Parts: sequence; structure tokens; C-alpha cells
Amino acid sequence: MDVTWMAKYVTEFLGTAILIILGNGAVANVELKGTKGHQSGWLVIAVGYGMGVMIPALMFGNVSGNHINPAFTLGLAVSGYFEWGHVAPYIAAQILGAIFGQALVVAAHRPYYLQTTNPNAILGSFSTISSIDHGTPESRKAATINGFVNEFVGSFVLFFAAIAMTKNFFGAEIVKYATTQGIDASSIQGKAQVGQYIFSGLAVSHLALGFLVMALVTSLGGPTGPGLNPARDLGPRILHEILPKSVLGEHKGDSKWWYSWVPVVAPILAGITAVMLYKFIYG
Repeated sequence: MDVTWMAKYVTEFLGTAILIILGNGAVANVELKGTKGHQSGWLVIAVGYGMGVMIPALMFGNVSGNHINPAFTLGLAVSGYFEWGHVAPYIAAQILGAIFGQALVVAAHRPYYLQTTNPNAILGSFSTISSIDHGTPESRKAATINGFVNEFVGSFVLFFAAIAMTKNFFGAEIVKYATTQGIDASSIQGKAQVGQYIFSGLAVSHLALGFLVMALVTSLGGPTGPGLNPARDLGPRILHEILPKSVLGEHKGDSKWWYSWVPVVAPILAGITAVMLYKFIYG
């Protein structure tokens, strides 16, 4: 689909907002008192985040690439797969989209925030927190180290799989062959010629990406969340800091800024490493 860059920025905003609405909305449903999904379990959250990635991918994969993640955008740019001139607008759109999506989650769940007495449950519906943080210097150090390892490993798997599934999908060899024949498979004319061979493979890759996120949340979600996405963590954490107790309740708690750099830096390093490794192996 041929669209303007402004349309792509808007798309990144919308895609990230949908990710937060479905993902953090699921967390709010499970963690906040009084909801019909209260204490319904971790699988509900895994499904929410899986769908939060899958649905925008199916909606917008052929529009903006559906990065919805600053770490992925940076990884692609560092490796030469994305233009540096559009990195800052993409990231800005993603962070703003995350804030907007979280605001809608809060609006829908406000009565339940007011009922909730556990500050970690409230913050957990915004951003990641470590399950081993008990407020002591020792526990914070352990939480930081464990959180960084968890976020890096999970993000590496996510980004390496994402780049592989969108470039090595079933049918990708047709695109390579078409290129040797002088056919631009990214153009409308090229897609008309080779689309029947590649579209189904691309659709499956977008579906698989959602299931991958579900699996990552179930396998690596216990320690921190996980975030795997700087915008998904930073945007809502900013909103948590800004919103008053009249909105989030008397037990709002603090935003744990001491930990906030972990779900930002670890995914970015993992994204750059994963995409560069993919390019080194597969070109």
C-alpha cells in the first residue's frame, strides 16, 4: 500500500495505542479489584498482549511495517533496513500512542482503580515492575539485574523472530526471484504479479508474531511483565506519574523510576543485536 509518511506516523500511533489497550487492558482486568476478570490468571494477560501485537500487525503491516516498538525501529535503522530520517517521528508516534492507549484503559477502569489497595497492581497495569523488589537496596539491585536479563532475552527472541518472519516468510524466495527478473515486488504492479505467492505467507507471519508474544509472556513474563518495548513501558509510566490520586485512588503509589531505564535500554540493545545478527547471517 502506497501511503504518505504522515499516514505511517499516524498508523504507528494507532497501532501502539491498540497494543496498549489490549495488553494493559488485560492486565487491568486481572489485577484491579471489582472487575469481572479479577484474578482470572496470567493466561488472560498473555492472550491480551498476543492479540495486542497480532491485530495491529494484520491491520497495519502493509502500511507502516507495524513497528509499534522503538527498539525494533532502532534495530532496523542501525542495520540499514529503515531510513534514519523517519526514526524520530516513528518513536514519537509510538510513545504518544502508548500514552493515549493507556489513558483509554484508565478511563474504562477508573472505578476499579479506586477500589484497588495494592500499589503494585495499579502500577502493573501501566508498566513493568520486578516481582523481587521489596523496597530494599539489595532487592532493587537484584531486581535490576534480573529484569535486565529478562528483558534482553525476551526482546532478542521477539525481534530476531519478527525480522525473520517478515523477511524469510513462506514465499520470500519468490520476491527474491522476482527481483532478479526486474520486478519490484513492493510496487502495486509487482504485487499484482507475485502477490498470490507471497500474501498468504505474510499473513501467516503476522499471525505467528502474535502467538510468539503470547508464548513470551507465558515463558518470560513472570519476573517483570515483561515489557519488550520501550514505548509500552515508558509511555504508560509517564501517565502514571502525571495522573492524580483522584483518578487512580489513594493507593496509587510511586512510579518506580529507579527501574524505568531497564525496560527501555534492554530492549533497545536486544533489538539492535538481534537485527544486526539476522543481517549478518542472512544478509
